Amino acid sequence: MAKLVPYGRVTSYGAIAKYLGVPRSARMVGWAMNASHGDLDIPAHRVVNRVGLLSGKHHFQGVNLMAKLLESEGVSVEGDQVLDFPKIFWDPSVEL
Repeated sequence: MAKLVPYGRVTSYGAIAKYLGVPRSARMVGWAMNASHGDLDIPAHRVVNRVGLLSGKHHFQGVNLMAKLLESEGVSVEGDQVLDFPKIFWDPSVEL
């Protein structure tokens, strides 16, 4: 599912869980995402928590790699928070 998140957009663990039919399983989506951080084909940096915080950043090598990857796509991040989160949020339930 993370492979479908468009360049320059973000989604949340909960939005993915809802799309998969298990809306109360955001934490399980997070665990699955943790296992994907070494796979460069999966843009795990585009998945954040429900309010736009980079809650998975500690699973990336380097202190600010998640933020840097997002910023390289034009996503503004300040203090581990995606700015304009509602504007760039991608909801797979709506947009697929």
